[in-house]
Amino acid sequence: MRDRAGMKRVLDDAVAELGGLHVIVAHAGICPLGNDVPLNGFADAFDVDFVGVVNTVHVGLPHLNAGGSVIITGSVAGLVPQAGGVNGHGSLQGPGGDGYGLAKKMVRDYTRSLALSAGPFGIRINAVHPTNVDTDMLQNSAMYRTFRPDLPEPTRADAEVTFPFMQAIPVPYVEPADISHAVVYLASDESRYVTGQQLFVDAGAALKLGV
Repeated sequence: MRDRAGMKRVLDDAVAELGGLHVIVAHAGICPLGNDVPLNGFADAFDVDFVGVVNTVHVGLPHLNAGGSVIITGSVAGLVPQAGGVNGHGSLQGPGGDGYGLAKKMVRDYTRSLALSAGPFGIRINAVHPTNVDTDMLQNSAMYRTFRPDLPEPTRADAEVTFPFMQAIPVPYVEPADISHAVVYLASDESRYVTGQQLFVDAGAALKLGV
């Protein structure tokens, strides 16, 4: 995602071979957490989570026609003030967390602005903002320490005590399929008049966090 020229070559070749492009899903992301992450962790997170999104979308836009759809993955956690968290838990620590948070905040504004520009061309631009999702990005030791800073080496079971604090519906996380269902909806003609939206698939986390 950081190699815009390389991505353009691959995409152009794929469109030439397969005949067109109708949907862009900018989904890849990283979140290197912890105060022991070097300063370059900020650049790594921001370059993948925002610059990579921009690269992905912009190399694809020339291939989209009316009816095309762009879906960008944001994050409820990335929209929370970095110093805050929830009840003392979940603040994204270190340079990588700061880069992640900034990238996701900019994704929100980028989606709105691009949707206004793309609307006259019949192209829709939307963002999906998950809460905790049961993937490797959540289930790792750095994230466990983020949610349980009171313990030196928290386990998954330790972290799952606090995971539900993020959501209004008291679940620890949502499933990957909950996010992919939203993406499929935004990619389809069922959402043909939906654009510029921030769709929170988050068990009410955005409501609880006030973002």
